[in-house]
Amino acid sequence: MATKQGKKDNRISDKEAMQIAETTDVSPKQAKDLVAEHGKVKGKEAAKNFKAEG
Repeated sequence: MATKQGKKDNRISDKEAMQIAETTDVSPKQAKDLVAEHGKVKGKEAAKNFKAEG
């Protein structure tokens, strides 16, 4: 079976998403989306800079 080399696992758990949501201005789903798009480190940084609409 072939594996995806060079691909990073950018998934986070619900608990991690809640921690990001509690310390930033994003929802848990937005936190997961940002991490999936940018990676764990940059996703957390993006969440800190992200302003939730509402």
